[in-house]
Amino acid sequence: MNTFGTLFRISIFGESHGKWVGVTIDGCPAGIALSETDLLPDLERRKAGAVGTTPRKEDDLPTFASGVFNGHTTGAPLTIIFENNNTRSADYEALRATPRPGHADFVLDKKFSGYNDYRGGGHSSGRLTVALVAAGVVAMKVISNITVQARLVEAGGNANIEAAITKAVEEQDSIGGIVECRAGGIPVGLGEPFFNSIESVISHAVFAIPAIKGIEFGSGFAAAKMTGSAHNDAIVDELGTTLSNNAGGINGGITNGNELVFRVAVKPTSSTPKEQQTWNNNTGAVEPFTVKGRHDLCIALRVPVVVEAVTAIVLADMTLQAKG
Repeated sequence: MNTFGTLFRISIFGESHGKWVGVTIDGCPAGIALSETDLLPDLERRKAGAVGTTPRKEDDLPTFASGVFNGHTTGAPLTIIFENNNTRSADYEALRATPRPGHADFVLDKKFSGYNDYRGGGHSSGRLTVALVAAGVVAMKVISNITVQARLVEAGGNANIEAAITKAVEEQDSIGGIVECRAGGIPVGLGEPFFNSIESVISHAVFAIPAIKGIEFGSGFAAAKMTGSAHNDAIVDELGTTLSNNAGGINGGITNGNELVFRVAVKPTSSTPKEQQTWNNNTGAVEPFTVKGRHDLCIALRVPVVVEAVTAIVLADMTLQAKG
């Protein structure tokens, strides 16, 4: 499905090389001041342009198709669209015969009986994260008292991001990374155990971002090596403030009022310049294969703002549920 959320519901649409991509937000409260320029700072953060990112550059200028009137949300479904202008679809013609290793080309072709738009990954492309970022800006206006910040803390196994990118460029091979997200000002009580625990819903949204392969909250996997007395966060006041934050701001699937902390693992971009091997449907054999097109050597560079967006979307939805 392409829809996520309970009260603050988002639906994304479009393909990487189609006419446009976009998002419809249903359940956005009326009366929120909103203009296209409000979206531009975060959209700019998501864009390519830095060393290690794709040469494909889109204007990413948002257009409100519905849901905004006289500079404020109306309460009707809010639809935001982005035109695709810088496409080179011919680069993907070979994918009909030679699906790219690590990509969804093979499974999408099988799942949709060959009717899927294969250009640039179609509807499964990271291009659609522009829609998530736009929805995230709106969500942050719903939860204006909460702060959400994410940053790339490691690339290619190196905490020195610049050095890691330089090496990737020199070797002409892609690398992954670790993105950490922190959110403050969250009240106690968001989350609905069991299946709508705050970790469950954030994880659901985070794994909708292409290239995410793992997530951990607080001390995460390191908790498996700790004792209970070391891992437990001592409560020091009536507000629930804790001395440590191994729980990452969550107990029993419910926010505890401390900072929400989680990290995600971003895989290396599958479209590496290195020669690989793949199956050729036409010849019926495994053959050398080189990816054509324009791709990121380190997609993790562009992930932090998307992680912030989906986190804000989840928190906005749960905040509205708590108020409801």
